Amino acid sequence: MKVSVVGIGMGNPDTLTQGARRAIAEAELVVGAKRMLAALPPEARGERAEAIAPAAIAAILAAHPDCRRAAVVMSGDTGFYSGAAGLLPLLPEGAEVLCGVTTVQYLAARLRRPWQNAALYSAHGQDCDAVGSVLAARESFFLTGGKTTAQSLLRELTDAGLGGAEAAVGENLSYPDEAVRVGTAAELAEYSFAPLSAVWITRPELPPRRAPGLPDEAFSRGEVPMTKQEVRAAVLAKLGARPGETVWDVGAGTGSVSVELALLSPFLKVWAVECVPEACALIRENRGKFGAYNLRLAEGKAPAALAPLPAPARVFVGGSRGNLREILACVREKNPAARVVVSAIAAETLAEGLESLKALGYSGIELAQISVSRSRAVGPYHMMTAQNPIFLLSAGGEDMP
Repeated sequence: MKVSVVGIGMGNPDTLTQGARRAIAEAELVVGAKRMLAALPPEARGERAEAIAPAAIAAILAAHPDCRRAAVVMSGDTGFYSGAAGLLPLLPEGAEVLCGVTTVQYLAARLRRPWQNAALYSAHGQDCDAVGSVLAARESFFLTGGKTTAQSLLRELTDAGLGGAEAAVGENLSYPDEAVRVGTAAELAEYSFAPLSAVWITRPELPPRRAPGLPDEAFSRGEVPMTKQEVRAAVLAKLGARPGETVWDVGAGTGSVSVELALLSPFLKVWAVECVPEACALIRENRGKFGAYNLRLAEGKAPAALAPLPAPARVFVGGSRGNLREILACVREKNPAARVVVSAIAAETLAEGLESLKALGYSGIELAQISVSRSRAVGPYHMMTAQNPIFLLSAGGEDMP
């Protein structure tokens, strides 16, 4: 049996290649999803069998030993989020693959723009970090479907502060009721779209990124306490956050640590927890100032404000308002393997933190003291002025070296 795995494009026969038409016309058996079979061209006269899962498709082919030519039809292109990847290892050796027109190609043509610089993602039936994806590339393309719709994706971007990004949504592409709408993410988030939709996002330019340890004066600060540059860099090193993880910054103040965490990777999910209204306003301002839109604000006092948050992999406690033990207990309950870093100025806070970490069963407890002196000009000379020494308590994190 000769098997052809065929990408049939958008579903309209007009998007079929000549090679795909020929393979389908010559096939004695055509296997594919219901929608794919309904989209076959008139020259497809072979027996049809409905199946989606690779194992089910392979079983149907095996049940037709006398069939000389078979075609398995796949939506779009066989190399773009296609079931062909799981199917090919189950097929007879020598099965051919015929590419098709992808949704991204089709939508790019409708928008009259190139697509070679777009980052390509699928939110069709799988988890997708829309905010991180948009931050990672100037142009992003998303397939949607299942629990992630075009509308929910646009709302997620808008809620994160990216509502001003240029957006285009293509519905039912290649079908008679095809529609393409263009606007901002915030504008299009008010619409409902067909299940078969694709989204193209072009975000504004972001401020240039640099190594951790931004200058203190770069942040909007007001009268709210802020973790200083040298200590901030040490905190990030002690946390050891990795892309894809959820990180809490409890008692976030101006959000300086939260911003620096968010800038480490667009795929970090950072939660700044703060209860002072003035500080919350500064966190929002600094988030926009640095384009750190993967930073989310949880307004409220810890530990109560921590309850609805997703479980963290890393936690920095920069301020506890007398609830340090309760905060550490909440972290332990949410994720026993979480890495925690606590900053302390007062000896009493240090003692409470050390005692609490031991009592709660945290492993790998370490203590470091950071003493920083900064220069100030005195006439033609530079004199050193000592800053308050900071203690950093760290513990947990089974993946830490």
